Amino acid sequence: MATGAAVALASGGLALAGPATAAHATAAQCTNGANGFDSIPYNKSGTNARTVSMGYGVTVRLQYGTVNGAQQGWARIDGTTVAGDRVWMDWTQNSGSTWLQCGPFTVQSNGSPNTSAAKRTSSSSSYQFRACGNLAGVGETRCTTWW
Repeated sequence: MATGAAVALASGGLALAGPATAAHATAAQCTNGANGFDSIPYNKSGTNARTVSMGYGVTVRLQYGTVNGAQQGWARIDGTTVAGDRVWMDWTQNSGSTWLQCGPFTVQSNGSPNTSAAKRTSSSSSYQFRACGNLAGVGETRCTTWW
């Protein structure tokens, strides 16, 4: 179902009634070109578009930069991370009514950053991203605002 929902959202065809909801895509469903996402290095850094503090010295960032010759956005978690901290990027084509959650991607070792896959940006005001994270053992999820 996640694959179908991801493909439907990627093509602009997913419409759901009721509260805003996410179509979840595993890391494999949004890397290596799947659903238009590009894999990037786990430690890639770009320009900050939005940030949110997770507490404990950890920050989740929505970043953008050039990937494969085009401007793309991605999520990054960094700071005093611990193995098991997670980061992902939500992508919407309808101003957040529905979105595709790309990830989560898990930090592998203490103090290491990690990133989501990257997705091409757009000048459309309804085509937006946000970055989200969850700290191992804390249980609270925080997200940036949409960009």
